[in-house]
Amino acid sequence: MAMTKSIELRTEVPGPKSREIIERKERVIAAPLSLVHPIVTAEGRGATLTDVDGNTFIDFTGGVGCLNVGHSHPRVVEAAQDQLARFAHTDFTIVPYEIYVELAERLIAVAPFVSPAKAAFFNAGTEAIENSIKFARSYTKRPAVIAFEGAFHGRTMLSMTMTSKTHPYKAGLGPFAPEVYRVPYPHEYRGIDVESALKSLRRAFVTQVPAESVAAIVMEPVLGEGGFVVAPTEFVRGVRDICDEHGIVFVVDEVQTGFGRTGRMWGIDHHDVEPDLMTIAKSIAGGLPLSAVIGKAEIMDAPPDSAIGGTYVGNPVAQAAAVAVLDVFDEESLVERAQTVGDTIRARMVAWQERWEKIGDVRGLGAMLAIELVEDPQTKAPAAQAASAVIEEAARNGLLLIKSGTDGNCIRVLVPFVITDSELDEALSVWEQALESVFGR
Repeated sequence: MAMTKSIELRTEVPGPKSREIIERKERVIAAPLSLVHPIVTAEGRGATLTDVDGNTFIDFTGGVGCLNVGHSHPRVVEAAQDQLARFAHTDFTIVPYEIYVELAERLIAVAPFVSPAKAAFFNAGTEAIENSIKFARSYTKRPAVIAFEGAFHGRTMLSMTMTSKTHPYKAGLGPFAPEVYRVPYPHEYRGIDVESALKSLRRAFVTQVPAESVAAIVMEPVLGEGGFVVAPTEFVRGVRDICDEHGIVFVVDEVQTGFGRTGRMWGIDHHDVEPDLMTIAKSIAGGLPLSAVIGKAEIMDAPPDSAIGGTYVGNPVAQAAAVAVLDVFDEESLVERAQTVGDTIRARMVAWQERWEKIGDVRGLGAMLAIELVEDPQTKAPAAQAASAVIEEAARNGLLLIKSGTDGNCIRVLVPFVITDSELDEALSVWEQALESVFGR
């Protein structure tokens, strides 16, 4: 019996209705908001998206990592609708509500803290990052922040300064926040080993900023925008040791690595290291805007009264969705599912790498995987145009992919974990055909 296909293409891609709406978009939407996929969404279900022309795609972009439980999960939809019908907003610090407290309890219970921990909620990953620095500065009474090459931490003032990619995120948008310093991140494929990365970090205390001035070192366990580069355990533990040695707050940015993406609940769980603070967002609320800082109680309690907050932070509708997300993770064993999905994808990627020498590297953890495309395996010159060509070809055939990498030459996977085995197989076949189309058989 033939397998039911999930991809269904009724028009060319993009179709006439999408093209018409995008023409309208060009007239009224600011030009910098350019589109990766010029197809207009009508409906999302699980791991699929259907556009206004009736074309159905398998979605490996996952709302840039926000949809680990999939599009429109019934449990999440119901929880959000139920809360919305009761009340949508009060501002927690003006008139509080229980769901804020409940979500904090639930997240602390699964967070990687041995010490007593507390939480605070915000709207977006960038806000969580900025507030983690407020907590760290209040606690240490120090100004400076150290971030890593290839990091992405957001687009507001301080987080944009911490982000390590000039175009498109920083060019022409300065001056930037002061007291942000940058050191190398280990990247085996690009010849940066753990020992030299740790040596550079220690050297920065000599050449860039004194250790006693540093409030926080902020690290992604796997670089997201930086191309899915995995920090080795030895490095993570080394950074933890350096923070301990100098009284620096170790902040783990789990915005993209969190919620099972790496095959563990949190990226840091691979290393048996306790952070001081962690930032979470993206998949926390099934696509609704919500983020959090969770951390050791004494650090979270350090800022003065009312120094942390904001009108919409910890929105109850998003928080109700977030509690439902945690329920879905438990009931559907989504962390284990992420690992299974990741194993399947990695096996295919490794096979592709054997076929095409332009796939220079396959890397990642769990279902957080990427291929890096290069012009040739010796020079390892980034092949950004090839990555774009593969993505465009895949989209024409019903698979939505997204790039990453400081040089824009990686194709990353942010697939919802609820994808079925048959959908996964179908998607990987389309991706493989796109590689064949661009690189030849």
